[in-house]
Amino acid sequence: MTIDHAPAPAGAGLSPEDLAELQLRHRKIRDAMAEQGLDVVLAYGPAWRRENIRYFTDVTPAGSAALVVFPAEGDAVAFSTRPSDLAAFTAQGWVGEARRLDPANPAELGVVLKELAPRRIGIAHHELVPLVLMETIRAAAPGAEVGSATKLLDTARLVKSEWELARMRRSAVVCAAGWEAFVDVLEPGLPEYRIVAEVEARLKNLGAEDNFMLIASGRDEVRGMTPPGDRLLEAGDMVRTELTPKMDGYWLQICRSAVVGKADDGQRKSFDLFNEAVEAGISVVRPGITAHEVAVAENDVFRKYGYGEYCSSNYTRVRGHGHGLHLDETPIIEGNHTVLPENSVFIIHPNTYTPLAGYHVLGDPVRVTADGCEVLITTERKLFETGDVA
Repeated sequence: MTIDHAPAPAGAGLSPEDLAELQLRHRKIRDAMAEQGLDVVLAYGPAWRRENIRYFTDVTPAGSAALVVFPAEGDAVAFSTRPSDLAAFTAQGWVGEARRLDPANPAELGVVLKELAPRRIGIAHHELVPLVLMETIRAAAPGAEVGSATKLLDTARLVKSEWELARMRRSAVVCAAGWEAFVDVLEPGLPEYRIVAEVEARLKNLGAEDNFMLIASGRDEVRGMTPPGDRLLEAGDMVRTELTPKMDGYWLQICRSAVVGKADDGQRKSFDLFNEAVEAGISVVRPGITAHEVAVAENDVFRKYGYGEYCSSNYTRVRGHGHGLHLDETPIIEGNHTVLPENSVFIIHPNTYTPLAGYHVLGDPVRVTADGCEVLITTERKLFETGDVA
């Protein structure tokens, strides 16, 4: 048996604030485990879904896969396919022990599970676990009941602590700076990819770890957004973006549209429609509201003006979504009756196509407060214009 880094107590060396956050998370997860009768939660994280690994370790690993074994009693053990991640896990101090996850022979995982001898195991992102890992889990814990713990982790992460909100507020400042960089460079003849390059440079200079960004330019022929291409901006184009930087592990999004030059009547009417929908969504937010109710408030504005068909899946996906360690959490959509508690964070964005001016994006991230909500960004909600053009 190989232990890449000698075990140490979890939390050793953490600041009082970080230690309090670690203990809060462990308490939340163990309370939920007790309710569900789980002996072990196993958080699996392939390359594109690391939110639960970060939740337990405060590290975003670089390996192709990572995993955390969290028992009902005792310390968590982190695993990664990349050896350099192991030192990062233990150096951060949120877990005391880290081991190699060999994709071809994950025997180390089996050793840890055998020692715990669990009777019930919950796996977050159970649906993404490769067959070789699942066979190892079942061999190490024969007879154990194995089910999904994805909802358990999603629910635990839904309510943000003050520690987390402080990080998300730093993301909000970076969102505003990214949008300023976006508007600053708009001019006829500029390719879309140059806009994204300028924004990325500004975000990285401010310390952003990552950025998810979609863009689209043109007029009423635009039906959706894509990664940036080589299309050149033209006078009168509306340029739309969802801009989502990640700071200290936490994603936050701003949605805005700008016109190269002066907006025409259709673009102004489109902005008025979308702005009213955003305000309608914000007006109903309070603790206990459901994602369904927020979506209905937004969509009723479109229905009032005869644009209800553009709220359907034929034209759009969601009317917003949760934020946190993953950029696209609880969907704000009719039919999703997830309750949004105080200190949950999500963006309200009724982004869709209409014939008024093509696809339009507009939205603000909000925190649910005791009596309403707090808009987390300071960027003015308006249809931006770059000024007169030749």
